[in-house]
This record gives sequence, C-alpha cells and structure tokens, in this order.
Amino acid sequence: MKKSAIDASVEENQTEAAERRAKGEFVRGVSGFRKAIGDPEFPAEPGRYHLFVAFNCPWCHRVTLARNLLGLQDSITLDVAFPNRTGDGDPVGPNFWEFNPSRVSSLTGASLPECTPETGTGRGYRLVKQIYAAEGGDEGSVPMLYDKKNNRIVNNESADIIRMLNAHAGALSGIATWADRPDLYPIDAALRAEIDTLNATIYANINNGAYKAGFSSDQAVYANAFKAYFRTLEQLETRLASDGRSFLTGSHFTEADLRLFPTLYRHDPVYYIRMKLNGARILDYPHLWRWLCRVYALPGVEQSNSLVHCRQGYFGRSW
Repeated sequence: MKKSAIDASVEENQTEAAERRAKGEFVRGVSGFRKAIGDPEFPAEPGRYHLFVAFNCPWCHRVTLARNLLGLQDSITLDVAFPNRTGDGDPVGPNFWEFNPSRVSSLTGASLPECTPETGTGRGYRLVKQIYAAEGGDEGSVPMLYDKKNNRIVNNESADIIRMLNAHAGALSGIATWADRPDLYPIDAALRAEIDTLNATIYANINNGAYKAGFSSDQAVYANAFKAYFRTLEQLETRLASDGRSFLTGSHFTEADLRLFPTLYRHDPVYYIRMKLNGARILDYPHLWRWLCRVYALPGVEQSNSLVHCRQGYFGRSW
C-alpha cells in the first residue's frame, strides 16, 4: 500500500521535521510498513493475522475498535503490551514497548489482567522492537498487523489497518454477511468524500493535535494546537446539534466516528491534564458527550480498551 503523496488524514508532513523538533515542536513520524491484506502475499483468511497493541495508545485503540465492531475477535488474535515502556534499568534500555504480563501497575499495585505475553510470532519476544528487528526494521511502534502464516509484518499504520479490516471483514471472519456489522467506509462516493474531509480535520486538529499541544515545548505551537483542538470540538458539537444526528455523518457509525472516539475517550480523564487541554471537558459539550456515550454503548467498544491502562501509560510509573 504505497502512498504517492502525503495524505493529511493519515500522516503529518515531514518537511524540515528535524529542525521543527529541535525548536520544540512535536512531529509525528511516518510508519514504514505499508502492505495490505488483499495484496497477493497477504490474502484475506480467517485466523491468519495478529495484532500487537498497547491499550493506552489511541492509535492502537483505533484498530481494537475496528476489530471488535467488525466482529473479528475470534479470527484476528491480539497481544497487549504493558502501558509503560521499559525504564532506564532495563538490560536492553529505556523506552521500548514490552510484553510483560507480570509487570506491576503503580496505579493498582497489581499486574494488569489485559496484558499478555507475545504470542503472534511463535518466538515469545519480550520487546516490540525485536519483532521489527527480525525483519531488518528499526521501528518500535504499535499497532502492528502481523501475518502468522508467513511470519511477516503487514502494516503498522493504524489508518491503513482499520480500512483494510473493514474492506475484508467478511473474508477475515469467514462470515460473508452479518446483519449487525457496520460498514465503516461505505461505497457511496459522496459519503466517502464527507468521511475523508472529517478524517483530515480530526487527524490534524484532534488526534495529532492533542500531541501537538501536550508534547511540544514551543509555546506558539502549543497555543495554535490548543485553539485548533477546541475550535474543532465546537464545530463537531454544532454538527451533531444541527439536526440531532446520532453520528458524525448521520444515522450510521462510520470510520470518522471511529477515528474521533479514542481521543475524546481520553480527554476528560487524561488529556485535560496531561496534554494541557484544559479549555473544556467533553462533558461540557452536551451533544458530543451524548455521542461519546452512544459510541461507548455499541457492542464490543467497552472491551476494546481500558482507562486504567490509559492512566497508567500517561501518568504512572512502574517497577
């Protein structure tokens, strides 16, 4: 799945990225593995694919939402990393995602039951970086979609993964038709254009915008991100309020809703403080709050993540 140009709904422009980072701006990197289910080497088959995720990560939350909403829990297996990365005392070094189900959460005083060992490769790796290294890669990010049959990484860009899971949901699940399965990206051209426009705004101002505010040390970058974030929340509130619609594009849940949810899910309990986005709570936007509750009530959404993992990942320290 090669990209001929920057897709503003998927990735950030990398122009002068090093210089921008040096000045204190958070600049998200570009994912390096961009193959797709449906390519000749990666056919859509039940039981073939595996996801590596961390529940505190909003980009991972996208793919766990898609997996659950599309009914793929039984056909795509899943490993969950601990929400804090390795520390300075780790023999390999700090800042690596690890699969360590016995690691203790400083918030709960116990291990986190959702965390798993690494089971996707058959090699029992402890670190995500080891999975990349086995293919000669130097990345270390999650989410990652993995082919268990050929022991290969398929893709590590969340936007690509949710799109391909939706496109091949029937073949991946082994159930060609399923009345309750949503179509996250319907074939209607006008609706796709609307979703694409929403995706670009939500990515730049909300999903990535939260990190621009919280992780940039440049005051001007923070101020611009803060304004754009809350301006977009106001626009989305008005959109939902205008005709009482249930979801962003109307009566049906789509990819635009899925991509917005992980950030808003984290806003009140985490981002309000950690990302310095204290202009308002989602609770202060009545239509967005009802939308958030409506999405959370959909089958599989609650099980797709954990606020304990989110709080541990953004605030906690573990040993």
